[in-house]
Amino acid sequence: MTSQVISVPRPEAGPGDGPRGGGFGSLLRAEWIKFRSVRGWVIGMIVAGLLTTFLGVFAAANASIGCQMNGGPAKSGRACLPYIPHGPGGEIVADNFYFVHQPLTGNGTLTVRATSLTGEHANLATSGRAAQVGSGLVPGLAGWAKAGIIIKQSTHQGSAYAAMMVTGGHGVRMQDNFTGDTAGMPGAVSAAHPRWLRLTRSGGTITGYDSADGTHWTRVGTVQLTGLPSTVQAGLFATSPGYTVTQNSFGGSSNSGGPAQATGVFDHVSLAGGASGTWTGTEIGRGGPAGGGGPAGAGPNGGSAPFTRNGGRYTLTGSGDIAPVTPGPFGSLPTVTIGQSLAGAFLGLIVIVVVAAMFFSTEYRRGLIRTTLAATPRRGAVLAAKAVVIGAVAFVTGLVAAVVSIGVGVPKEEKSGQVLLTAPWLTEVRVVVGTAAVLALAAVFAVALGAILRRSAAAITIAVVTVVLPFLLTALNVVPAGVGDWLLRVTPAAGLAIEQSIPRYSQVTTVISPIQGYYPLSPYAGFAVLCLWAAAALALALVMLRRRDA
Repeated sequence: MTSQVISVPRPEAGPGDGPRGGGFGSLLRAEWIKFRSVRGWVIGMIVAGLLTTFLGVFAAANASIGCQMNGGPAKSGRACLPYIPHGPGGEIVADNFYFVHQPLTGNGTLTVRATSLTGEHANLATSGRAAQVGSGLVPGLAGWAKAGIIIKQSTHQGSAYAAMMVTGGHGVRMQDNFTGDTAGMPGAVSAAHPRWLRLTRSGGTITGYDSADGTHWTRVGTVQLTGLPSTVQAGLFATSPGYTVTQNSFGGSSNSGGPAQATGVFDHVSLAGGASGTWTGTEIGRGGPAGGGGPAGAGPNGGSAPFTRNGGRYTLTGSGDIAPVTPGPFGSLPTVTIGQSLAGAFLGLIVIVVVAAMFFSTEYRRGLIRTTLAATPRRGAVLAAKAVVIGAVAFVTGLVAAVVSIGVGVPKEEKSGQVLLTAPWLTEVRVVVGTAAVLALAAVFAVALGAILRRSAAAITIAVVTVVLPFLLTALNVVPAGVGDWLLRVTPAAGLAIEQSIPRYSQVTTVISPIQGYYPLSPYAGFAVLCLWAAAALALALVMLRRRDA
């Protein structure tokens, strides 16, 4: 006897039926239909995008820089900016120092012995709860005060160079073209422990050496200065970046700063090669003494001569810096980065984690989870589909908001007089796409919390506390700097480091603050921390989904 099996389609079969309804693709369509059918969730994502855009554009529209020089007409915006030098790599740089130099034609060798490096800085006397800037200068040496020898393409600010130097707190260094920095001998320089410095030029190749005795030399580094002309400027220099004081407390931190200067003392100065033999002193970018020029030995408040020569002994005093410009509270320019234009992302983040947490927990509250799991018994597939849908929606929302924030906000900031610190285009792409990816991962993390806790209020609270609150506590200086540093290392908020567009240069003191665009972890390391949190939450959600009844 032969029996015939007749397949009768189920009248209620649909995309939510998992493999029986078309596999994972059908499940994704079902979850997308659920999401877009709830008007509140769609409106929430639109609001998230608007909030992400709002802060950057609003701050840019209300930024205003005004100035008035020597009783002249009032100016505003870009008209108030000084000349802005750019380095060989196109980055905005500080190039301010006192330079005692002479022309060097062709190849040559410059050698000196550094016997002293001292400094003076603004009087930042602690009074009450905050550091106050006093009058005049007091003895003290900034960590990155520097003095030494330099071969520079020209006296034009931003031109190519290579230098060997002693520093206030970082030993001997070889630096080149503003971004290059190589460590030499450690320790401070003194008459008892001098440092011999040497630069040799062979075409466009500059090699730096240091020595403790002038006999045994160690090569510190070799650099290639592209396009170096036949005649360059070679000589001695001194400079010092501004002096800053950071006060940390349980309620936060505060920064105070002021001008500083460095004085280097040299002897055994020798310049071999095609040199003129005549030394000339030049303030590059007004990089003379911070206290103002004056007679030699006039003291901190009366100023000092920028250059004196007593036989074979050379004494130079200068201020400023030779380094890339970075964001910071005491920079010489009102700077902005594309990362700072995305500061509003944390506002959008709040709304996104609320929507994402509800995307799963609402099914428990309404009892719809039983229907979902009955149609698709593979609980892991359900969790994955919800994570993909909410992550994709958050990513698109963040991407559009980031593009609008930068496209509208940055031009407004530049028009108002802010100086944009540019970054390579790949870095800018990483910042924009990375911001969208952070919002997507935060949404995935929140939807996993919704599956674990089953209650919207609990899931939302934990998501906001772990993802958003660490950023706010650190950015607003509510907690001490050390605590904020660790919060941005170990919590999901570490992922916001992907927005950092300007690197932390070893030769520049930077303030680790999200407001300034800096984070304690590198961009990809911070993003990896957020990925680990999202993956751990999904794994725990999957285990609990499989063990618990709907």
